[in-house]
Amino acid sequence: MSALWIANISVSDPVAFAEYSKRAGPAIAKHGGVFLARGGAFEQLEGREWPRNVVVRFESIEAARNCYHSEEYQEAISYARGASERQLVVVEELS
Repeated sequence: MSALWIANISVSDPVAFAEYSKRAGPAIAKHGGVFLARGGAFEQLEGREWPRNVVVRFESIEAARNCYHSEEYQEAISYARGASERQLVVVEELS
């Protein structure tokens, strides 16, 4: 069953975060991830506002988990650490 990787992000260092973005896209694509939303316009209806929101579809929770733990993605995320505050969840889609 497919799964959505949902990230909410606040960027504090745009230069370092740009390097993360440059590297993360290919790492996510390598693991079958398809971007559905990537930092576009949004309206905060409840809770804390996160200036950047990203949604990626994977074929399964396992595929999303494998992407996150992959060497390529971990290298990419090293640029985001210290350059952003993030929260990330993977949720199974309804069939």
